[in-house]
Amino acid sequence: MPAQSASPAPDPAAPIRAAPAACEQAAERQLVVGRIMGLYGVRGWVRVFSETAPLENILALSPWLVAGQSRAVVAGHRHGKGLVALLAGCDDRDQAARLVGEDIAVRRAQLPPPGPDEFYWADLEGLAVTTVTGVMLGRVERLFATGANDVLVVQGERERLLPFVWDRVIHAIDLEQGQILVDWDPDF
Repeated sequence: MPAQSASPAPDPAAPIRAAPAACEQAAERQLVVGRIMGLYGVRGWVRVFSETAPLENILALSPWLVAGQSRAVVAGHRHGKGLVALLAGCDDRDQAARLVGEDIAVRRAQLPPPGPDEFYWADLEGLAVTTVTGVMLGRVERLFATGANDVLVVQGERERLLPFVWDRVIHAIDLEQGQILVDWDPDF
């Protein structure tokens, strides 16, 4: 899920200038984007829980990595409030049943570049978080969404929850340097 900011930010689509090995590792990194939740019919279709926004975006990220195997999405569409999909090599209900409960992952390189002022959560995880006064708070361990805004979970000498609010808390994100600059009281 991309985290959005309210005002201009560094260009997240700019190429990351890291060592070639680091770039290759980032492109090959696998990200979980959904899960196979159940069966649909008798011809190998599965019900899919998508963590993409909008839900249908997961269908365009073919092939999926499911249970350690690469599987092309043959067909898929919205069904009720969810999605159903047919995967290559999944020709009947018994084959589909073996996939129920499995995560759906894709390689980071399969994701489209984020738009202006957007960042993929996966790209923010692991970045160093430093205050505008130069105090290192730790590294982004994970992010989660709330009704009001996304939240950075920063792990340092202790865990801190920082709201992803551009200009008020988040001042700069530098993917090249691996840092996020924040306006945050280190004692809070």
